[in-house]
Amino acid sequence: MRPVLHPVIPSATGTAIISVVKYLFREDSTMKRLFGFGLACAFLLACALLASTASSSDTRVTFTKDIAPILYNNCTVCHRAGEVAPMSLVTYKEVRPWAKSIREVVAERRMPPWFADPHHTEFSNDPRLSQKQIETISNWVNGGAVEGDPRDLPPLPKFTEGWTIGKPDAVFSMTEIYSVPAEGVIPYKFFAVPTNFTEDKYVQFAEIRQGNRELVHHIIVDVRYPGNGQLPPAGELTPERLAASRQQGGDNARPADSDGRLVGWAPGEAPLILRPGHAKLIKKGSVLIFQVHYTTNGVAGTDRSSVGLIFSKVPVEKRVITAGAVGRNLAIPPGDPNYEVKSSFEFKEDSHIDSLHPHMHMRGKDFSYRLIYPDGTSKVLLSVPRWDFNWQMTYFFKDHVPAPKGSRLECVAHYDNSIKNKFNPDPTRLVEWGPQTWDEMMIGYLDYTIDKQDLRLNAKAGSK
Repeated sequence: MRPVLHPVIPSATGTAIISVVKYLFREDSTMKRLFGFGLACAFLLACALLASTASSSDTRVTFTKDIAPILYNNCTVCHRAGEVAPMSLVTYKEVRPWAKSIREVVAERRMPPWFADPHHTEFSNDPRLSQKQIETISNWVNGGAVEGDPRDLPPLPKFTEGWTIGKPDAVFSMTEIYSVPAEGVIPYKFFAVPTNFTEDKYVQFAEIRQGNRELVHHIIVDVRYPGNGQLPPAGELTPERLAASRQQGGDNARPADSDGRLVGWAPGEAPLILRPGHAKLIKKGSVLIFQVHYTTNGVAGTDRSSVGLIFSKVPVEKRVITAGAVGRNLAIPPGDPNYEVKSSFEFKEDSHIDSLHPHMHMRGKDFSYRLIYPDGTSKVLLSVPRWDFNWQMTYFFKDHVPAPKGSRLECVAHYDNSIKNKFNPDPTRLVEWGPQTWDEMMIGYLDYTIDKQDLRLNAKAGSK
């Protein structure tokens, strides 16, 4: 037998049905004959209304069930208290006032920030939302941005306070507090920080934390190895000490056996995140050199920035090397809307590329990397068609890219020095290479490893 259904009819619907029944069940004989048909129609109408109500309730988009998981997975790494984003997006109370703005920026794909053309290579740190997630957010806002059942709220992501990489194994801070004046142009400052390591350390993750986000424009931390002349003492390096240190350290203030810079920070730049078995080397007794660029904002302040390190927990196979395809010979004419600069880097050994990091200043327009193989074929590895000075991102390959010996990584950048560039500090001046934001730079940074290197073999040989 089929089960008998007994729906619960809402009061308003029930009243309407009763009225229909009373009308049909009059003394009129014709209407009596139609009673059964009318009652069936009324019953079906009630069931349809109930089904519609239940369906609407079940499919309603809510913050707790649908939106919070998206935000927790893609946004709260920056949008939480104490982080770089201007507002926290953790609780419903925090998110609700921004609902329409969130709908707009995700629909236009301005958030989460990502500037790589998706038609070329896949990157492991691509934060873009799927079209389904974007539609879910839009439907939530269009439906009134309701909170939903608190029981549906997923657990909050676990973050280590102050760090996105997790709890560091070691933290090194500038050995002194630097006082930043209210006004004026400040040349790059350099601070030496001894590690006092008694053994070599391999770093898999590293992150810079600015002591004063209002005044720090960018920081680069280099490693100075012992055995390349006298290491600088702790503290700020005077111009004389800096010049002597650079002379002892070789070109670009780095020893020849260095892996290049350890980690950098600029607006939008990610921490150092290396795949298991890959690491940066800090030799025992090394000194860290903080290069800090301060910008004044009318209010004097102080800064003491830090770097946190997490060491590799697995045997290290390869050291990661940072290099750069640098285009120093730039001279952007006043008003030029599309000035082109090229640079290149050649691989001397069979290698694999782990990540790319383009760098320009406020006149930057676009940037691309193309790998040209020894046989003449080529492949675009990264295209950034819309450069944004405020988001200087590192792009980590999902699968590191082979670069055979003799391959050449070619970089092409364009600059807009015209009045149409709303970020242009001065479209009337000739712009050349320089460290300040109103100057320009062109560097195609890359992180790569050498195929033949396997430090695990050395470790086994040393243990015999």
